[in-house]
Amino acid sequence: MIPPMTILITAGPTCEAIDPVRFLTNKSSGKMGYAIAKSAADQGHRVILISGPTNLNVPDLVDYIPVESTQEMYDAVEHWIKKADIAIFAAAVADYQPANISEQKIKKDAETITLKLVKTPDILGSAKQKFGYQGVLIGFAAETENLEMNAREKLKRKGCDLIVANDVSRKDIGFNTNQNEILLISADYIERPPKASKQHLSHIILEHAVNLAAPRGMD
Repeated sequence: MIPPMTILITAGPTCEAIDPVRFLTNKSSGKMGYAIAKSAADQGHRVILISGPTNLNVPDLVDYIPVESTQEMYDAVEHWIKKADIAIFAAAVADYQPANISEQKIKKDAETITLKLVKTPDILGSAKQKFGYQGVLIGFAAETENLEMNAREKLKRKGCDLIVANDVSRKDIGFNTNQNEILLISADYIERPPKASKQHLSHIILEHAVNLAAPRGMD
């Protein structure tokens, strides 16, 4: 029997401030990450849930760490990840943030305004390369085209053991829905589970994660 493990999960969107009342974000609801967190806690694993803003109830028996910006999530992951046997990065992290944040609310005076955006910290890519993480690393790829090709490229580029990919251009799955259809891609295999609820798919993702971790003697 596989003993309980410590599983770090990121979930939800991140929000990048423009001024004190406005921000850039995305359509992520956090449902997939929260479903994985619930499944892991129900199975007796210790769960560290690092979450951007959502409207979801935090699952019972998880260590919940709320964040807003990508930098805050980066810092939280850096602090906690070495305690984890498995790290599952389900959050839809903003890729860019405003170069400058206005200290006051931007008034509606000019006909147009220009926002200069700069890259946010690469959380998934930093896990092994900067944080020195040695556990099982699972990333998500939310794509609108070339799903398998982009997911395989991300698997290699980020140093992941597994990528969970889905097509967010579809209205029936992905962001803000209770259903999803995913590809599970590792260096050795690809699996295509049928479309199902995110809660059901969370069990499949977790099973793959635990199976990847078990041969490493994690306990």
